[in-house]
Amino acid sequence: MSEPRAFLELGFRHITTLSALDHLLFLLVLVAPYRPRDWRRLVAVASAFTLGHSVTLALVVTDALRLPTALVEFLIPLTIIGAALDNLRQGAETRRGWLGPLLAAGFDLIHGAGFASFLREMFTGSVALPLFAFNLGIELGQLAVVTALLLLLSGLDRGLRLARPGTGPRSRVLLASAGAALWALAIAVQRTPW
Repeated sequence: MSEPRAFLELGFRHITTLSALDHLLFLLVLVAPYRPRDWRRLVAVASAFTLGHSVTLALVVTDALRLPTALVEFLIPLTIIGAALDNLRQGAETRRGWLGPLLAAGFDLIHGAGFASFLREMFTGSVALPLFAFNLGIELGQLAVVTALLLLLSGLDRGLRLARPGTGPRSRVLLASAGAALWALAIAVQRTPW
């Protein structure tokens, strides 16, 4: 497979399907503290997510870095738990400045290694254009997922306010982060490499 469009579609599908549950949970945790009015910060977070996994993808696909697949698959849900715990500690306060993007990029260095094991066999010849197309597909998919999550979380805010007047965004952040952390813990237990 070497056609850029095929890699673009593959990247988009890879992040938007339920088989990418660990990546979707990570995005949920990253998005949970934000509201639609924070969309610029969210674009920065999603782009940092892409940058983080792009670096690792390039290193692993070109064999500059070799990581044990079982360990990477185990670490991915731990990144979700780490980001969720940060949300639980911070509450509904959106991350100012570069903290959100740095967290996304740092944790996604691990997610990129998970993508790389999936992609390594598909590259034939030059990897630059297919890798760019795959990353662009992931970026477009992430923007679609982030938009859907923002709408879902806004709906959750409204539902929580109706059920319990006076409930603020903190309840949404706590609910989404705790739920994602528990789900990620179950995934981590399944993937324990020892």
